[in-house]
Amino acid sequence: MSLCIGENLKKLFSLENKVVLLTGAAGGIGSVLAEGFASVGAEVALCDVNVERMDAVTQRILDNSGKASSHYLNVMEMKSIKECVQSVLDQYGRIDVLVNCAGINVREGFLDVEESTYDRIMNINLKGMYFISQEVAKHMWQNKKGNIINIASHNSVGMLGGCSVYGASKSGVAALTRSMAVEWAQYGIRANALAPGHILTDLTTVTWENPKRSSYLKERIAMERPGNPEELLGMAIMLASDSSSYMTGSMIHIDGGCLAGGTPWPYDTKY
Repeated sequence: MSLCIGENLKKLFSLENKVVLLTGAAGGIGSVLAEGFASVGAEVALCDVNVERMDAVTQRILDNSGKASSHYLNVMEMKSIKECVQSVLDQYGRIDVLVNCAGINVREGFLDVEESTYDRIMNINLKGMYFISQEVAKHMWQNKKGNIINIASHNSVGMLGGCSVYGASKSGVAALTRSMAVEWAQYGIRANALAPGHILTDLTTVTWENPKRSSYLKERIAMERPGNPEELLGMAIMLASDSSSYMTGSMIHIDGGCLAGGTPWPYDTKY
């Protein structure tokens, strides 16, 4: 029997003939996921409020012979959510995988947060995710099949100073992922969460360039470095593919060993 590694990997992890709706597709992580999904065969419906940046990502996918389209989405508006989902359905006829990647953060102390900031973070990170998942799941329910991937965070379980609202929203993402898994398994819908650790993007560069903050983080990451968005892609593809067919309600951490305990204190070893 010949060993066809390529064929076996393709059978396990290919996203060919899968339609992926990805929110936050213009962002540092979302854009990498969009291009990565397309590179393994997915037809990617990129959805974002930043049309210019989103269109640039879509064009890169098309230039590399991938399949992609852009769809305007403001997750803070129910009308926009419904119109976006319908636009994707009109173009592709179905949605196989929903990836909830839209999210923001404003770093302020607990005592400094204004109501408007609280509402904006919660509306984008949690409420928006809730209602676009609901809208897509109504379609998946009809087909008795679907797959939802929510982008959580290390802050779903571990907090940092100045991230109270963000941490609360991402803890909510983890909880809603479990609710989706429990309620929707009977409809053939799976839901899992991907929890990135401290990832280097345009938005986090200011943190990693801060001597005190970067030193603090490196001490708490076993690998002593930030992650890159590309390092999330393998697990994201696994969750989106049929290779994870018996997974639901899980949250997978990709954090360089941050949750595990970070760098160790001094200890005796001959190595």
